[in-house]
Amino acid sequence: MSDHPDTAAAAVTPHSSSDDRPTVVDDSIAEDRAIPLSVATGEESTDTPGVVSEDQVKLALRRVKDPDLNLNILDLGLVYGIEVKGSKVKVDMTLTSPGCPSGPEIMMNAEHEIKSLPGVESVEMNLVWVPFWTPEKMEPRVRAYLGF
Repeated sequence: MSDHPDTAAAAVTPHSSSDDRPTVVDDSIAEDRAIPLSVATGEESTDTPGVVSEDQVKLALRRVKDPDLNLNILDLGLVYGIEVKGSKVKVDMTLTSPGCPSGPEIMMNAEHEIKSLPGVESVEMNLVWVPFWTPEKMEPRVRAYLGF
């Protein structure tokens, strides 16, 4: 459990948007990837139109799974950077290998999830190969689950 009072513990909360998918927040994520409770519960301020937060983008990317492993791309360590400037989002990410057959599907799903966020007008997805992905980039609990 986080020592920060504004980060969420493991919980399933109703999502406030028009879709009925629950938001799942996992308290075992690293502190630098913790999701503020206000984002997890859908209470993030929406007073400023056209503004999205990095935490909202991370939450959206947690819904994108590698189809072969059924694990999200953040926990797999495939997302290297997220930059949010108002309503524009830029994501630097990689794949487990250059020949990954699921690469186009993962990239498309990530872009779709980010574009579905209220306030996002444009998304730039950058596929990068430096640094090259290794199992050490995964969250430790995912590495242990996969036997690395």
